[in-house]
Amino acid sequence: WVPQVLSNVEELGELYRELSRHPGLSAACLGPEVTTQYGGKYCSLYTEWSQRDLARAENVKFCRQYLIFHDGASVVYSGPAGTCSEIKDELLSRESPSGALKAILRKVPGKEKEKEKEKQFLEVWDQNRKVKSIDLTALDKHGSVYDDDQFGCLAWSHSETHLLYVAEKKRPKAESFFQSKAPELGVSDQDVEHPKKDDVPLKVRSPQPGPVGARSSGREADGAVLQGEQFVYYEDWGETLSTRSVPVLCVLDIEGSSVSVLEGVPEHLSPGQAFWSPGDTGVVFVGWWHDPFRLGLRHCTNRRSALFYVDLTGGRCELLSEDTRAVWSPRLSPDRCRIVYLENEALGPHQQCSRLRMYDWYTKHTSTVLETVPRQAWGAFPGIYCSALPGLCWAADSRRLVLDTAQRSQQDLFVVDTVTGATTSLTADAPQGSWSVLTIDRDLLVVRFSTPSCPPTLKVAILPDAGREAQARWVCLQDAPPVPGISWGIRTLQPPPEQEHPQYRGLDFDAILLRPNEGPAAQKPPLVVMPHGGPHSVFTAGWMLYPAALCRMGFAVLLVNYRGSLGFGQDSVASLPGNVGTQDVCDVQLCVERMLQEEPLDSSRVALVGGSHGGFLACHLLGQFPDTYHACVVRNPVVNIASMVATTDIPDWCLTETGLPYTPDALPDPAQWTEMLCKSPMRYVDRVRAPVLLMLGEDDRRVPPKQGLEYYRALRARGVPTRLLWYPGNNHALAGVEAEADGFMNIALWLVKHLRC
Repeated sequence: WVPQVLSNVEELGELYRELSRHPGLSAACLGPEVTTQYGGKYCSLYTEWSQRDLARAENVKFCRQYLIFHDGASVVYSGPAGTCSEIKDELLSRESPSGALKAILRKVPGKEKEKEKEKQFLEVWDQNRKVKSIDLTALDKHGSVYDDDQFGCLAWSHSETHLLYVAEKKRPKAESFFQSKAPELGVSDQDVEHPKKDDVPLKVRSPQPGPVGARSSGREADGAVLQGEQFVYYEDWGETLSTRSVPVLCVLDIEGSSVSVLEGVPEHLSPGQAFWSPGDTGVVFVGWWHDPFRLGLRHCTNRRSALFYVDLTGGRCELLSEDTRAVWSPRLSPDRCRIVYLENEALGPHQQCSRLRMYDWYTKHTSTVLETVPRQAWGAFPGIYCSALPGLCWAADSRRLVLDTAQRSQQDLFVVDTVTGATTSLTADAPQGSWSVLTIDRDLLVVRFSTPSCPPTLKVAILPDAGREAQARWVCLQDAPPVPGISWGIRTLQPPPEQEHPQYRGLDFDAILLRPNEGPAAQKPPLVVMPHGGPHSVFTAGWMLYPAALCRMGFAVLLVNYRGSLGFGQDSVASLPGNVGTQDVCDVQLCVERMLQEEPLDSSRVALVGGSHGGFLACHLLGQFPDTYHACVVRNPVVNIASMVATTDIPDWCLTETGLPYTPDALPDPAQWTEMLCKSPMRYVDRVRAPVLLMLGEDDRRVPPKQGLEYYRALRARGVPTRLLWYPGNNHALAGVEAEADGFMNIALWLVKHLRC
């Protein structure tokens, strides 16, 4: 008798529909504090959630409000106020510092009859109405406003009279050398829509000599039409940022409804993550170097960048940080005296253990609040591994701040004293899982919590006084009942002596094991092994749709945090470059063999599922250990580092992870090409026997789909059962609602078929 997993298509669809309905919690904002006539205090909490709508094949956003009554030391009462409502077409929103106003960037579909393009409006709302609605598209001062979290921002001036945002620089109008003109009019269509003064003649310029992608080509007076510029190549910032090329800082004067583009940002920098300086005298921003060419920026916290201040009156630009590192996430303290930011080394691994730095606005002194941590140790601060600091992270005392970070295979909350560098865990005695800071305002802390068996929940606490932070009391505002049938735990593994890294001995690693604890498969379930991508990322013990759904089907799921993962110390990160394809592969294999020995699992039915570097590892394991695995699914896998280097948005990754030095002018020699090929799964393709399902995103810039096609052809030529799914309109993450849902169903049916379930 073989334990059965769920295999009926209708039932699988129903399972996915049920689990995909759990909403994710994306943002929270606390309203102004109100004191009642009885002396109690309360405030409103606005939260934003997102949920998959399978019928509409899109993610929908909705908001829900809560009321929180507190006495300054603890939450007295809290509860929802009203029901959820869907948010339509909001790209960015931000409350003003006083909470009296709210700014919203909204996209408005063009009128179909007139074949209009989509427009962008900047709106200002007060407590009960819309007071401004400005058509940014019609103003035509810049291109599309950035709504991403890499460059994008929507920042109120402290006086609440101006708004700061980032947009694509306006491009000059270009036309063919052979454009027909209407000689009797002597004006273009554009001039009819926006009448110019009579005495401005139409200017037609010849192409400008100048570097490709540089800003100089656009330095034309308004109304100029350039010839020979129609097909000029504009570099972009890669994966998920393909419409971002030349960002500019823009300011809306709310009273006058006028927009101006800030002057003074040096030509060689791309600005973003901007906010108003103390006193509103200028703007502080992060500037990324883009010479000699742009590299992919998404998930790459190792790109050379620095903190700058541009003065509004003189347009003078001043460097506030070192200019040889990578910096991001600057956050101004409530007393407007200090700016904290995160800092990494430029180049090297794309994600690392980061430093926390602090710049004092008045003394101009920069200090290091927290250094990188070589090794994680329980009871000590694990180091900072996060893609950004919370938008609001400072305590009311302007001395402490809160952040979340990976601590091995969980994510925890810490409070940091920026003067002493002391850190205290806020979640040491709380349930184990994944904790994230959503916001903190007047020491009211709003967080998200989830586990592999419990979808995201909303919790609040008052941040205790300095020295008593560990006594924080969490109150649940929005619960999510745990999903039944899933049990999980974290296992720690030690590599055998022969697999130790000679320079970094004694490193261990973790895996999270999900098991079905009910149904016919619970006694001896088949095993699905999932290594993460990156390779410098981490599975934290939070809610993940695919693993939860596979577990509910009846599979055990093993999420492996091999050496090189984040959250274990910088030594672990540093141990992997130069050893990909061996150290990481051996760690996953060791983990699988150990679990099959120690746990009641069916060793005759083991499958691999992995994306990106996880796909790289899955393909390696199939070829290096063909007897262990009986089916495989890979999503946008790296299969040949040598052929990827010339097509990816992150060529530096290919060299760094192979253990080779990267410089922008680097041209690999034959020995280095060989090294890249030898570390690739393609080297072992002759030994692959297990059936492989490939899932590729047509628009993937990170690991272009040609990688997966290369593997597909190699497997087909060797008679290995192979199926390829091609997802148009999807990039590296394959996160489109339709692709994600179709992907799950195909993964499930592939595993059921080839593991003989």
